Amino acid sequence: MEKDMCKNDGEAWRVLEFYSGIGGMRYSLMKADVSAQVVEAFDINDKANDVYELNFGHRPYQGNIQNLTAAELDMYGAHAWLLSPPCQPYTRQGLQKQSSDARAFSFLKILELIPHTVKPPHMLFVENVVGFETSDTHAKMIEILANSDYLTQEFILSPLQFGVPYSRPRYFCLVAIIYFVCMHAKRKPLSFRCQLLNNQLLRSPSPLLGNDDMTVITKHDQPDDSWDKLLESCDPVERFLEFSNSGDQVNTETGFLSTGTAAVDDFGAAEETVEVDRCVSIDHFLVPLSLIERWGSAMDSKRCCCFTKSYYQYVKGTGSLLATVQPKNKGKASSLKEQHLRYFTPREVANLHSFPGDFQFPHHLSLRQRYALLGNSLSIAVVAPLLQYLFAQAG
Repeated sequence: MEKDMCKNDGEAWRVLEFYSGIGGMRYSLMKADVSAQVVEAFDINDKANDVYELNFGHRPYQGNIQNLTAAELDMYGAHAWLLSPPCQPYTRQGLQKQSSDARAFSFLKILELIPHTVKPPHMLFVENVVGFETSDTHAKMIEILANSDYLTQEFILSPLQFGVPYSRPRYFCLVAIIYFVCMHAKRKPLSFRCQLLNNQLLRSPSPLLGNDDMTVITKHDQPDDSWDKLLESCDPVERFLEFSNSGDQVNTETGFLSTGTAAVDDFGAAEETVEVDRCVSIDHFLVPLSLIERWGSAMDSKRCCCFTKSYYQYVKGTGSLLATVQPKNKGKASSLKEQHLRYFTPREVANLHSFPGDFQFPHHLSLRQRYALLGNSLSIAVVAPLLQYLFAQAG
């Protein structure tokens, strides 16, 4: 493994982006203001690659990454590998087959190639759902990394901790090699600034803000059930909305409604007859009264939920609805019918994921496809400071 992989001053970091999706990781890299060049992106989803190509002018490699070899990875000469592997093997709703799930194979294969590379990456960054950290895939990942002379720092963070009124807790693993070989030095150390955080799983963003005091970090460690309380300090929902309604005001007290308990056959029924990019009316996103009457009792108020790839297709646990009308009498609750519930538009979901304003979808993608791709994406507001922190360690 000992091969010259030094980065000259002023040279951009060379990055490989695995499971690139619609470009959330690359946008995060840009937002982090890291001088980096994505030398290749990889994704097997052709629709996601359509979006990526439209926004970045490069189409990701669409082959099976399980077929990549160590020699092929060495050819890229990448300093960093960014990975957001499939989450289905670890979700609560799934079968939780973990490493025995076929969708986990490619990630493990990539990790297993590291000891066989001549030019191993200086850094890796892994994103996945909460639950990954207790999986056997995680155990195998940590074992491979430790045996390959890497240090890790792990986080579970949500956009709520970064001022975004959106609950999407995710697991992140930051990985730095203990040393890398340079032409003019035997070994150049590469390590995290605060060694006390090595091999720790943190739920606080304090280290990203320059605070390495363990007492402060522990004090601000956020348990899952307290994250909703952070909504009070987040930006208002209105800042993320596509529609500014003069007649229908956003209910800032209720704002979000989490969806309840059933599949809905007629979600998006109008989609086939509406051109998505010409759909400028908020009426298209209103929740039908029939659905409210049928499932309204299963809708919880004042809770911001994670948007999944099934948003707009199913009711249970797929994302929030927006209450667009305030109660007529302050202090008095209004019925769900009176609140004019609607779905968040794809643009608004992208906003809550902190995608930039110039991000766009190809015209041929349907609403369902857009929601699905966004549901598989990540929060740039969270990932950008993590990447900034990771790359700063390598200065």
